[in-house]
Amino acid sequence: MRTKLHIISLDIPFPTNYGGAIDIFYKLKSLSALDVEITLHCFEYGNRKPTVELNKYCKQVFYYKRKTGFWGLDATLPYIVSSRNNRELLKNLLVDNSSILFEGIHTTFLLNHPLLKNRQKIIRTHNIESEYYQHLATNEKSFFKKLYYTWESMRLISYENKLHNANAILSISKLDAAYFSKKYPSIQTLWISAFHGNEEVNILEGSGDYCLYHGNLDVAENKQAIDFLVNEVFVNSNIKLIIAGKCNYELKITNCEIIKNPTTEELNKLIQHAHIHILPSMQVSGIKLKLLHALFNGRFCLVNDAMLAGSDLQNSIHIADSPAAFKQKINELMSQSFTSDMIEERKSALVKFNNEENAKQIIRIFDL
Repeated sequence: MRTKLHIISLDIPFPTNYGGAIDIFYKLKSLSALDVEITLHCFEYGNRKPTVELNKYCKQVFYYKRKTGFWGLDATLPYIVSSRNNRELLKNLLVDNSSILFEGIHTTFLLNHPLLKNRQKIIRTHNIESEYYQHLATNEKSFFKKLYYTWESMRLISYENKLHNANAILSISKLDAAYFSKKYPSIQTLWISAFHGNEEVNILEGSGDYCLYHGNLDVAENKQAIDFLVNEVFVNSNIKLIIAGKCNYELKITNCEIIKNPTTEELNKLIQHAHIHILPSMQVSGIKLKLLHALFNGRFCLVNDAMLAGSDLQNSIHIADSPAAFKQKINELMSQSFTSDMIEERKSALVKFNNEENAKQIIRIFDL
């Protein structure tokens, strides 16, 4: 008999065009390949719609409308939690006694429900959400958005105390695992890194003639990273910088090449042929999937400490934290060639990011 598992997803995890969706989708795929029978519960909002792609890996897929705007507000709960309150979800969870994986604190409204008291419940944390929202507040210019982010952060700090009823916490980074281990010493907390779409290392030897920054250019944090690179690192530089990714606004920058909304094939080609991947992060939050994608498919990677934090990849990456340090490292790396020995070193470093092994670890935790 196949083992069974309920997974509650904070969003519809397909298409895989942002970090959370990537982690959840490839987790589904990896668990399914190990013969786990999955009942998936997705919250639907925005422009993400139900898709038959998920039925390839799940026995059943349920969709629930997220209560956005005023209807999702609660005086005491974080909005990301209260807006995912749904009676039909509880009804569907009660059809059997299978274990439950909550994807993100966002999905834990029912965590302490008395009817689920005897169920095995494990939370996958994608961030330390209270810190993430405080960072958003710090960097937000709009007064009303700043107020919302601050208030959400405060409610998340309080709400996190309710996680003690979980059987285990699966953190996406080592730093997050340390945080939750300290806060909940009686709960088993493990580091299981992000699931991703890379099955093997696929790096070209030799050299490229450009540096690459890629990501969702609509995200505020990534806009900050672009400003940093363009105005502080590559200003007056003769080295070519390409910026590529999803972008729904007018973006004109004189000292670099912009490639908006590349296809998957176009982006993969850009990643493989770049000489250096320049990926600074403006905040510490989980692990960035674009970093893993660059490490599996690209040559040199140059990041700051915030991008690297909690990933345990310091031996595979070059690090700089100031404009001057970035410039120096770029000049050094542009004169080097990426060798077969470097590719073998990269393969060794990425062993811990194997989807199948991480899925087996989840199965062991659930004792499925």
